[in-house]
Amino acid sequence: MTVHEGASVVRLRGDLGEDSAPGLAQALATAMTQGASRTVVDLSEAQFADSSVLHALLDARNAHKAAGVALVLAGPLQVAVHRLFEVTGTAAAFRMTDSLKTALTC
Repeated sequence: MTVHEGASVVRLRGDLGEDSAPGLAQALATAMTQGASRTVVDLSEAQFADSSVLHALLDARNAHKAAGVALVLAGPLQVAVHRLFEVTGTAAAFRMTDSLKTALTC
């Protein structure tokens, strides 16, 4: 996690599965407490994500909302990651942008 332009940024890379979800959940919980007005999850380098990662993101969305901290997902999303949100019908549950730059300013 890094802080960039007043936002906590969590970057995800590669194939993300069950082994990645606990670390992601911890990173998102830590980001929420850093005092920034938003947490940005940069998914642009994630090649694949499974339902355990989606579950961690949904839990983080709820926690961020309760804390008054925006959670924004930044792309562009790879096909497999985009498909996860599309097939599960969860895309509308998140604020998504097409780039990290846009996510930092929206």
